[in-house]
Amino acid sequence: MNIRLYNARILTMEKDRPVFSGEVWIKNEKIAYVAEQSELEREVGRDFPRIFWDMEIDCKGNLLMPGFKNAHTHSAMTFLRSYADDLPLQEWLNEKVFPMEKKLTGEDIYHLTRLAVLEYLSSGITAVFDMYLKPDDTARACMDTGMRCVLVSGLNDFTSSIEQTEEEYLKWNRKNSLISYQMGFHAEYTCSRDLLYRLAQLVHKYRAPVYTHLAETKREVEECQGRYGMTPAVFLDSMGLFEFGGGCYHCIYMTDADMDVFRRRRLFAITNPASNMKLASGIAPVAEFERKRIPVAIGTDGAASNNCLDMFREMFLVSGLGKLKENDAASLDALQVLNMATVQGAKAMRLGKSDVLAKGKAADLILLDLQQPNMHPFHNIPKNIVYSAGKSNVCMTMVNGRILYRNGEYFVGDSAEHIFAECDRIVGRLTKQGA
Repeated sequence: MNIRLYNARILTMEKDRPVFSGEVWIKNEKIAYVAEQSELEREVGRDFPRIFWDMEIDCKGNLLMPGFKNAHTHSAMTFLRSYADDLPLQEWLNEKVFPMEKKLTGEDIYHLTRLAVLEYLSSGITAVFDMYLKPDDTARACMDTGMRCVLVSGLNDFTSSIEQTEEEYLKWNRKNSLISYQMGFHAEYTCSRDLLYRLAQLVHKYRAPVYTHLAETKREVEECQGRYGMTPAVFLDSMGLFEFGGGCYHCIYMTDADMDVFRRRRLFAITNPASNMKLASGIAPVAEFERKRIPVAIGTDGAASNNCLDMFREMFLVSGLGKLKENDAASLDALQVLNMATVQGAKAMRLGKSDVLAKGKAADLILLDLQQPNMHPFHNIPKNIVYSAGKSNVCMTMVNGRILYRNGEYFVGDSAEHIFAECDRIVGRLTKQGA
């Protein structure tokens, strides 16, 4: 499908390229052309080929930019939104979350993931890094709705196996325009040493990066030190798990030795400020990561702990909490944070074709409405996105060349009302069982 997006302001997220006026052309799944208005006026009408447009959209001076990359989430946890709020992490997990999750079927996960996709799209998110039970059902939901998803194994002692992880890794890394898969495990504290050793063998077999929850609470770090005499990052590195890179979620209680591991192994620190703040887990040292050249990406975590799958809120909190932690209003500039939510997120997820708006890249983009009070005046549009914008500014979300959300309407193969009804039915069954 050939789509012309014209009369737009454009933020490509390429390094040192400011906002400009121009057009973006889409051909099927890819960006075919990104041009400033002055360039178009010189070229079009001379040697430029005539194109039959399937769709032409007047952007009316609004902003085109790459979609946000949600670098850590558990999509199907939408069923636990506001179910077990205001509890400490370990109690929340062990007494509320894990017992409810045992009741989930694959079909439940399919419908609950579709609900999350609706929220992602209305928040300008074009790709998610999803760790959850039954990845095949998460993948099916994303393919049916058109959402880009990187699955990551949630391997642990209770719900999965090395054999399952290898099977999924091979299955979902075959040619697929929307779904890919990365090695991972839930956390050090849910995996035996033997299981981690066997995973390390698998990682080395495929020379694969690996991802996990890490250093989310003081208790987690202290218990790991009690078991192995090392912090989680140092222990996992000693097992050979990080030899080919990857990343870790949360990364709040980090020692200098942990940061040395991250820098040496080229690991991403994937921060989740809203979830960490709500669970009183702490504030990640994001500014310190930046000083030490440890790459940072941003995730929402799941709707059970956040409870909102909203990257605008995450960006504001990354910058705001970072400034507070550093006691420095100049720390974590908004442009750094916007880069974490787009370019760095794509790199963390191994989505090199979805990082910026440029010819040949995946057509994963959003259109932000600038004609709202919160975006005026236009002193600095990129900073407005981090400090002022919200979901209400998202007027279009495109993934893989398909418009999936536009002006409040979803184009995901099913109505929002039907998706809501299916999820309500699931939650009714699960909570009745728990009564």
